[in-house]
Amino acid sequence: MTTRVLVIEDEEPLRLALSDALAAEGFEVLAAADGEAGLALALREAPELVLLDLMLPRRDGFSVLRAMREDRLQSAVIILSARGEEWDRVQGFEYGADDYVVKPFSTRELLGRIRAVLRRAEGEAPGLARSGGKARIGAATVDFAGYSVERAGRRVGLSRRELDLLRCLLASEGKALDRGRILDQVWGGEEYPTTRTVDMHVLNLRRKLEEDPEHPRHILTVHGVGYRFSRKGEDGPR
Repeated sequence: MTTRVLVIEDEEPLRLALSDALAAEGFEVLAAADGEAGLALALREAPELVLLDLMLPRRDGFSVLRAMREDRLQSAVIILSARGEEWDRVQGFEYGADDYVVKPFSTRELLGRIRAVLRRAEGEAPGLARSGGKARIGAATVDFAGYSVERAGRRVGLSRRELDLLRCLLASEGKALDRGRILDQVWGGEEYPTTRTVDMHVLNLRRKLEEDPEHPRHILTVHGVGYRFSRKGEDGPR
């Protein structure tokens, strides 16, 4: 099944360039040049992903996003905007955006972010056995759809950020990820999080996933770099 992407962008050259690039990658592309038309198209077609500009005629991007979420539209949303201030980023995420990309950006970067957002939306964890949106990690079972993890007969909840962080680690199994890259992929380039934010979320994940959080076997520390995920479980540094 072809993934559908809706581009809501009033600048015609950019809208056409994005549409061509997405079509070349195999996506089915829908497009709108203003907020009202974009919202109507989104609600009617329910695409898997929406690329949303903020400064739109007839209805601004924040209003479009808010209306989409109020209507319970589940489409993933990436905001594309020249407005890179912290307030705009925070507002976008509070309204339900999945990522925020500041203009100008490269097509390669945007395609990478699109694939990452779609993987997270589908609950994919490459290389792991999954059933019904679930993944087995050691003695724990992660339920992506249920935002929870079960271990030793005990179920605890997972926040959206914790799930996004876990998906990020799973997608790069066996590879060391530096904290800056994790921030970029999970927090979408927001300015206010710090590398300490990553450390605190890793600590929370370990407490919920690992049999012995003080001696983790799956979410391993790579000193001087960041973290590495091991499916089989290894003895490694904390």
